Amino acid sequence: MKYLWLALATSAMVGGCSNVAPSNDEVQLDEIMTLNTNTAAPVAKKIPHPLTAHGVTRVDNYYWMRDDAREDPEILSHLEKENAYLETVLAPLSESRERLYEELVSRIQKDDSTVPVLDNGYWYYTQYSGDNEYPIFIRKPTLESEDEVLLDVNKLADGHDYFSVGSVAVSSNNQLMAYSEDTVSRRMYTIKVRNIATGELYEDRLIDTSGAVVWANDNEHLFYVKKDPQTLLGFQVYRHKLGTEQAQDALMYQEDDETFYTHISKSKDDEVIYIHHDNTDMTGVTLIDANAPAQAPKTFLPIEEGHEYSVEKAGDEYFILTNKDAKNFKVMVAPANATDDMSKWKDVVAHNPDVFIQDIEIIGDYLVVKEKEQGVPRIVAHNLITKDARTIPLDDPIYGAYFTGNTQLDTDTLRIYYSSMTTPPSILDINLKTMDTKVMKQNKISDSFDASAYRSERVMVKAQDGSDIPVSLVYRKDSFSQDGTNPLYQYAYGSYGSTVEPTFRSSWISLLDRGFVVAIAHIRGGQMLGRDWYEDGKMHSKMNTFTDFIDVTKGLIEQNYVDSEKAFAMGGSAGGLLMGAVVNIAPELYEGVSAHVPFVDVVTTMSDASIPLTTGEYTEWGNPANKDEFDYMLTYSPYDQVQAQAYPNLLVTTGLHDSQVQYFEPMKWVAKLREMKTDDNLLLFKTEMEAGHGGASGRFKRLESTALEYAFVLYLAGIED
Repeated sequence: MKYLWLALATSAMVGGCSNVAPSNDEVQLDEIMTLNTNTAAPVAKKIPHPLTAHGVTRVDNYYWMRDDAREDPEILSHLEKENAYLETVLAPLSESRERLYEELVSRIQKDDSTVPVLDNGYWYYTQYSGDNEYPIFIRKPTLESEDEVLLDVNKLADGHDYFSVGSVAVSSNNQLMAYSEDTVSRRMYTIKVRNIATGELYEDRLIDTSGAVVWANDNEHLFYVKKDPQTLLGFQVYRHKLGTEQAQDALMYQEDDETFYTHISKSKDDEVIYIHHDNTDMTGVTLIDANAPAQAPKTFLPIEEGHEYSVEKAGDEYFILTNKDAKNFKVMVAPANATDDMSKWKDVVAHNPDVFIQDIEIIGDYLVVKEKEQGVPRIVAHNLITKDARTIPLDDPIYGAYFTGNTQLDTDTLRIYYSSMTTPPSILDINLKTMDTKVMKQNKISDSFDASAYRSERVMVKAQDGSDIPVSLVYRKDSFSQDGTNPLYQYAYGSYGSTVEPTFRSSWISLLDRGFVVAIAHIRGGQMLGRDWYEDGKMHSKMNTFTDFIDVTKGLIEQNYVDSEKAFAMGGSAGGLLMGAVVNIAPELYEGVSAHVPFVDVVTTMSDASIPLTTGEYTEWGNPANKDEFDYMLTYSPYDQVQAQAYPNLLVTTGLHDSQVQYFEPMKWVAKLREMKTDDNLLLFKTEMEAGHGGASGRFKRLESTALEYAFVLYLAGIED
């Protein structure tokens, strides 16, 4: 590693004496590296634990760190020691962290509210005020009416270190409200019911749920998904009658295939309750009549290997987004009384192998399709009467857009969330007849923010196998020169077909204003370039995800966008797996890497069906019970591939109560890295003792972790905060 203080000290020496006084930067760098050298890092004990499969024995010296109850005093003590070590080593950055935190907070409007959405005769929105961490849920019959507070989350969260509302649902008669809350951060929600007019909280308590809640139209039954308390897998859909015990609830559906996730929602016309069945390679829908909640559910179409579909009801028809004989998806329509007979389905938008359809929305006489061609997005409105199709004009060449708040069928106005890497998040209402666009809201960043000061562009980088990888870049115009001098902050995810859209992140301004180029690498494993792009980055092709990320870094260096000695990388969850693999394969490329809630112990986790979410991931990573899948996972599993070599400076974070990636994965990884790595670079590990996968709750509190990461990155880049 190349530290600024060493370079300056060497160049300033004449006859063995320094003739230049050290700057504040040099002193800070020297102090931190001295603290890193002189402060004893926590050393974990080693208890060999053999794990044998397919004739291969792996010895895991840190297997003992797993405690599902999260009560083992030795484990908790070790995590606290890691936290204390981080704070000791980074003590010289305490003021920097505080200044960065205040900077990040200053870009959040303290008094803010969402754009109202009309639903069943009321306008609904959420509101933030002052220093409050949480929203207030509000409704009113007209936009001119007085606010009616449904739920003040700040009051509910009082006394809790963590608090999250999963969902809020109002009954069809507008008199009752059901909401779900999680006070631990394990995504196990308790559903409660309140009388809106009187404020009375009913005695009903539905525990161990996914958080989603849907009312039947009789105003006395509601539906929810029950989770397995060990695996945290939602697998049962229950019907609950108000005033009865949860033990009396009626089981409406049970998913016995542990590779599926189960969710519920309600149709836009409130007539049907959907049970969604999701597997990586196949999906399905089951229907419940919201007007006859006791009737048995009806299968929309039997689940079939390789067939993925989703539905949207409109009158007596269902519009279906399907990949049946259409790898990049097409849109079909089916009569409501014969959905399980595909011979009666008809094409509405035919399959185009060059166009990937991501989502659909039914608005009035229009089918609106969100699609991509060569990774370039567009939203197309298809008039179902005239059969005309028009692309909605949007300002930025690359952007992210999502359907939001479209609760009405009898309207010609489409609402979307829209932003680019230089355009702050905006809510747009688009008249589909005229294509006129009205900005309902655009997030205010700060009085000094000027979007024209920044530039975003897309470049293509060659992968080692010749594939073109799209990369979205953003930088500040007055601090950027394509001469290889700018530091790089590169981000990616690269799993589950999740597409990281090039949207605005106010936190990145703190890096852009200090000369960074921020890059989103649209690597394989996502779906930026369609379904093939995803399938070429999963299972036995997973290595492409990691080499793509590395090739993007190399490509940006070769194209002189960034400084080869100031490359930084960040990823979280499955993106944390990406970080773990990348530092094993190409550690020399990066000055620093941030791995948040990283999924790094792939083989061991995927071999244990009792660990939350394992079984649902078999079709993404593989099932280690199969030798070929076991062998392939072992070649990239970051924990298993840690070796005696120099690693970049590393910042690793987790949450003790993480429900997605268990805390012991990064804990073990850090312990093994401490044992094996041959360098003196920073290896820092931070555990949020009261948080889970999403970090701390609250809109301000969670920025503390961002400030920590940015202070870490800026220090390594030799940039004052």
